[in-house]
Amino acid sequence: MPSPFPGMDPFLEGPAVWPSFHRHLVAAVYQMLLPGLVDRYRARVVPRNYTSELVLFTSVSRENHAEEFIEIRSRNDGRLVTLVELVSVGNRTTAAGRAVYLATRADAQAERAGVVEIDLVTQGKPPVDLDRSALPPFDHTVCVTRGCTPDRHEIYSCSLRKRLPKFKLPLAADDRDTVLDLQLAVVRAYDTGRFDTQLDYSKPLPPDVKLKDDDRLWAIQTANPPKKH
Repeated sequence: MPSPFPGMDPFLEGPAVWPSFHRHLVAAVYQMLLPGLVDRYRARVVPRNYTSELVLFTSVSRENHAEEFIEIRSRNDGRLVTLVELVSVGNRTTAAGRAVYLATRADAQAERAGVVEIDLVTQGKPPVDLDRSALPPFDHTVCVTRGCTPDRHEIYSCSLRKRLPKFKLPLAADDRDTVLDLQLAVVRAYDTGRFDTQLDYSKPLPPDVKLKDDDRLWAIQTANPPKKH
């Protein structure tokens, strides 16, 4: 069964399912990118591990995190051309996750590579600091930064109730962009991961999911539509 949501499914932010969904989404984006890279580039999925700490009253709780991102490199010289990041819950909610994310981005920018940051998480603090004053209200973003203009950002934003966007993913400066359909990637990840069998839509949204009250109500109603008699 497909997800009941037209765009991103906020129930996927639950701690029991997010790590698996993140892996499936990275894999879906990777597979969709390959046909557009031809022989000039090579793409690979890169693992990243870190440990976050939560200080309790009398002890410290540690949690290990494993997540992945995508590198597109020149086949001739191995130079990093584009970094593709899919922001994880840990990147937005833990100091360690944010630190490793920002370090990966800084390394890519130091190589003057393009950076694509796909952020479908609502909880915590976004690693991409955006000026929201000129943008309509949104819940999800794709931020594209080209290596030749590191101080300029192309922002694709989307609200919870809308289909996720298609966006231009930059390659080398002398090559044309490739286009990625983010909604199709999410659908493929949802289907291959069989998340329809893992999510219980009769239960409340994960409490840390950050939505406006009317959007939270809409999400609950969308996940549990009235039964037809």
